[in-house]
Amino acid sequence: MREDPPITTTPLDELRRPGAGADDVRGVAEPVDEVRDLLIASPHGSGSVPVRLYRPGPGPLPMLCYFHGGGFVFEDLDSYDPFCRVLANASGCLVASVGYRLAPEHPYPAGLIDCYTATAWLAANPGGVGARPGPVAIGGDSAGGNLAAAVALMARDRRGPDIAHQVLIYPFLDPACAEPSHARLPWPATEDMLWCWDQYLPAAAARDDPYAAPLSAGDHRGLPPAFVLTAEFDPLRDEGAAYAERLRVAGVPTRYECWPGQLHGFLMHAGALDDAAAARRRIGSALRRAMLP
Repeated sequence: MREDPPITTTPLDELRRPGAGADDVRGVAEPVDEVRDLLIASPHGSGSVPVRLYRPGPGPLPMLCYFHGGGFVFEDLDSYDPFCRVLANASGCLVASVGYRLAPEHPYPAGLIDCYTATAWLAANPGGVGARPGPVAIGGDSAGGNLAAAVALMARDRRGPDIAHQVLIYPFLDPACAEPSHARLPWPATEDMLWCWDQYLPAAAARDDPYAAPLSAGDHRGLPPAFVLTAEFDPLRDEGAAYAERLRVAGVPTRYECWPGQLHGFLMHAGALDDAAAARRRIGSALRRAMLP
């Protein structure tokens, strides 16, 4: 999520405008072997889901389906291009970045349907994209972490697709923003995060849906192993920690890391923060262990 300008008082077109000098902060785009765009038809009559594939090397590779952050409201495939390139090179996975529909034009469950649809199609058609047959990994940061957790729940409940691992980076999980870290830590402002939830979940009843708010799910058993990463000075920190603990209690192999001294979104600042580059490498290593023989 963005610190400036305040999102509650800024028009959507300005929130969604690419930032000047973003490469200085997000890092210069690394070369990969191939970048390819494709469209996946939705079975729900909602058009096609855009996906951008990042191939770090030759041969059939394990696949990671990645869902970008942005409070369910902003960011896109282009703004996450540098990060997905790094993630592909660090993990050795074919990274499929999913351009899901954004709120408020497309509130819940539109974005989640897109993420699940793309993941299911990619898992069922590995040969069409040069991926290795078998279970896929899923991941996301902030709102994308919510979507990844929800896709894992849906895949368990619907008995597919087969997911081997989930990476949840400072995930956005509680529409009430009620965890203690929200009261102690000032940025992103709780009012801004509540505004994002209002765009995504305008229907009050949806806030009790575990696919909208995975922290509220009554049963976390049978989910794929997880790597949950949070930041010390992030209001979302306690949500991620609580979710990691619920996964552990449910018997899900879970690794939890809280990065000291860091803020929400720090992984997007590899051009300015050494810890961002280090955390990206850590995520890549976790995926290599989970997905590569």
